[in-house]
Amino acid sequence: MSPAGERGPGWPWRPAGVLFDMDGVLTANNAFHRRAWQEVAAELLGLTLTEHDLDTKVDGGRNPEILERLTGQVPDDALLHTFHHAKEGRYRDLARGALREVAGLGGYLDALEARQIPYALVTSGDAVNVAFALEALGLEHCFTVRVLGEDVTRGKPDPEPFVLGAARLGLDPRTCLAHEDAVNGVRSAAAAGCRVVALSTTAPPEVLLEAGAEQCVPDFTGWPLWLL
Repeated sequence: MSPAGERGPGWPWRPAGVLFDMDGVLTANNAFHRRAWQEVAAELLGLTLTEHDLDTKVDGGRNPEILERLTGQVPDDALLHTFHHAKEGRYRDLARGALREVAGLGGYLDALEARQIPYALVTSGDAVNVAFALEALGLEHCFTVRVLGEDVTRGKPDPEPFVLGAARLGLDPRTCLAHEDAVNGVRSAAAAGCRVVALSTTAPPEVLLEAGAEQCVPDFTGWPLWLL
């Protein structure tokens, strides 16, 4: 399937490294996260989250920044701890047994290995959720290089996560290809200097292109169109 809205020079392109977000990129699991946010925000914060709230304030970021966006206040440690464990536990309850890899992911990872192109995980998720997802997808031995939410002081849309991901591969982010599904994630990767091929598993293609993606695809089955 052809990528939507392709722009930018030099496609197909051989990146020095590839940086993958997890939620919505390795697996189309955003519906579980959204439902968990709605349920726990109602229970603990008394907030009713609309689809607009989920689109603009929740998708693509760490819990501390998301809570600040939702409430207008920096959460204290007690609230952050309580909310984090309640929300992520609810997410795992909803997602357990239902996670599947995004179409074409396995073949794409094989293609990167064959080309000796290193890759890393750059996610806002914590270690528990990362282990949960990778085990469910049978990818426990992949993504040995990782940047998790707790590894950064400024989460997406700040460029720090992708700058760190490239650094852990020993690369300049400007030589890396990034895959994201959320507006804040695309903004983070693009601000770091990465070229971005976004996945439309969470947000519409036109929104992701406006945020800074050069291409938008539904899944990884089209990788030969943009990877040499």
